[in-house]
Amino acid sequence: MAKPEGGVQSVGRAFHLLELIAESSSDLSLSELAALVALPTPTTHRLLKTLVALGYARQLSTRRYGLGMGLVRLGEQANMQFAPMARPHLEKLAERTGESANIAVLEGDMVVYIAQAPSPHPMRMFTEVGHRAHTHSTGVGKAILAELDPERVRKIMAKTGMPVATEHTITDLGRLEEELRRIKQQGYAIDEGEQAIGVRCYAVPVLGVPIPMALSISGPEFRVTAELGEQAVPLLKSEALELAAKLNG
Repeated sequence: MAKPEGGVQSVGRAFHLLELIAESSSDLSLSELAALVALPTPTTHRLLKTLVALGYARQLSTRRYGLGMGLVRLGEQANMQFAPMARPHLEKLAERTGESANIAVLEGDMVVYIAQAPSPHPMRMFTEVGHRAHTHSTGVGKAILAELDPERVRKIMAKTGMPVATEHTITDLGRLEEELRRIKQQGYAIDEGEQAIGVRCYAVPVLGVPIPMALSISGPEFRVTAELGEQAVPLLKSEALELAAKLNG
């Protein structure tokens, strides 16, 4: 985490602790957290004690620390406020491509869909807002994973596993890592029927924002062709840039 310019140092340290716990995909001990933030153990303990009291962290029976339920409430409220900001970009994508447009964020070890603009076609993809999905078998999930540290990707896969959704689902970690390197290089991901047979999805990451997220368009593969993908990817990247600027503004 970059050090904040000005502000209250203890606030920045507290958020750093929360980010470290989130990124670890598991609970951490006081000594581990103190080492990670390079602070004396008593200082780290005081910060954690405050976070636990506020409900943003929790101390387990093992005396290790995990994220608290207070963050769930904040996350839900943030998603409710964020969706209206994203909707114009999704509507533009749906209008220009003719397919359903989605935005999803990484929440813990899964992707969560937080807004959608539906395709005008009678036959279309519908993903319920709030739906949680595995990262390895979705376009948005792979677009997000490609921007993460490889070690964090391995931790996510170790925790969630790589369950089979269809015959096209990637279930081998080495193959997934190879796919993520390709996605990182080209700047977009494709879900080739990996989550649902007969469905194709193009997705791009939204870069430079506080939480990992991705935009996508999806639909039946007979409409979402490679030719449509050539048109959709630049549109997705353009809307992702505009959305990132709006969120950081």
